Amino acid sequence: MRVAVKRAKEAQAKFREFSQEQIDRIVKHVAEAAYKEAALLARLAVEETGIGVVEHKKIKNELGSMGVYESIKDEKTVGVIRKNTKDKVIEIAYPFGVIAAICPTTNPTSTAIFKTLIALKAQNGIVASPHPTAAACTIQALQICHDAAVEAGAPEGLIGWIPRPSIETTIQLMKHRDIDLILATGGGALVRAAYSSGKPAYGVGPGNGPVYLEKTANVKQAVKMIVDSKTFDNGTLCSSEQAMVVHRNIKEMTIRELLHNGGYILNKSEKTMVENVISPIKGRLNPAIVGRSAEAIAEMAGIHVPAGTRLLITEEDRIGRDVPFSIEKLAPILPFYTVNSEAEAKQICIQLLNLGGRGHSCSIHTNDEEATYRFGLEMPVSRIMVNTLASIGAAGATTGLIPSLTLGCGSYGGNISSDNITAHHLFNIKRIAYGIKDVAIPRPKPLRNQELEEQSDERNPYTIDRDEVSRIVENIIGQYLTKQ
Repeated sequence: MRVAVKRAKEAQAKFREFSQEQIDRIVKHVAEAAYKEAALLARLAVEETGIGVVEHKKIKNELGSMGVYESIKDEKTVGVIRKNTKDKVIEIAYPFGVIAAICPTTNPTSTAIFKTLIALKAQNGIVASPHPTAAACTIQALQICHDAAVEAGAPEGLIGWIPRPSIETTIQLMKHRDIDLILATGGGALVRAAYSSGKPAYGVGPGNGPVYLEKTANVKQAVKMIVDSKTFDNGTLCSSEQAMVVHRNIKEMTIRELLHNGGYILNKSEKTMVENVISPIKGRLNPAIVGRSAEAIAEMAGIHVPAGTRLLITEEDRIGRDVPFSIEKLAPILPFYTVNSEAEAKQICIQLLNLGGRGHSCSIHTNDEEATYRFGLEMPVSRIMVNTLASIGAAGATTGLIPSLTLGCGSYGGNISSDNITAHHLFNIKRIAYGIKDVAIPRPKPLRNQELEEQSDERNPYTIDRDEVSRIVENIIGQYLTKQ
């Protein structure tokens, strides 16, 4: 780790002398190289971790490479980036230096590619810490990026990584004196460690985002999107729908469409069996179900579901850490809450978010524009997706949001930013400001003797009676002479 940081620091000192054109050429070459290997990296990630779906991870890799590149390619990140001729302020970008990038096991290769691209675009070096269970595929992605960068003219070592990652090494990386910024994607403990490292850090909170099917929703279209979204990469994206909140008027139609799209409704006993698999210890998610298919999770629970089952669904009416279906589940499992009004829907959605997803994301399906605004204004989240797949919509795949695999949760979630993190978050700006306003500075007026005496008296709240002082002195002298 120390060797990787040293090499990145030395390389970044050279890299910061590169022009915008040189950097843009390198970033483009890296994005194209990673995009070309998207399928290979997807397969390696699934084989190593056992998590997710190859075809879906390929899409993530494509979004993290060329999708991200297209969103940042025209941004100025070197030297003078803006001139405000009206206010006569010139803005100049300068990089942080060396960035520590923590990569998760759920999205290992796509996150590594994404963080590398935005770091290089902002003229930084980067040292990545792969998740120990996804080290090989993550390092392969980083190696592809490194080789492409060097081939395009970048200095050797600008992109580095920890070859044998561990929790302790990751913590030491974040505290290293030559690390200037941390990009942390992972569990809550990891993000807290990043914030407590003493370094500037972008961390992201967990997601427990509900989806609200408002009574005017196109149910057939909405349910298909929700099932496709929740089962995307077997539910490994934090932005995926974690609970359905459905108006009673469209409940039966929603259930019918869920079944039509590969959903399986658990009966009471099956629900209990799946609960025990979700949280063998109440309040904690069982990591063994993360990124596994619905059929695999059903088998773990000891229940039989039809071949081709995509999603395990149950009706729920409780919310709490001791209610397994109500916590964040990075798997194709979805609770179903029925409500009688918009007010009740908002209440349930807020309770679910307060349980562990504040600041992240949620979604709504509706044909009522005013309902969208009312819902959006009250949700304590940083992004609300409307009539789309929440999982990849939040990352910018189906929406106009900036493509990103690090989604800030803002003050709702204890993060410094509510943005989709991208290149412009990874450089600083200095400003040259010309004088454009005349301000008259008044000179102090000379004070007359009488004013000085008055101010002196005002400053001293205790006035002195000179006659009284004379009497005291005479009295003391008299007592002294008497004694003599």
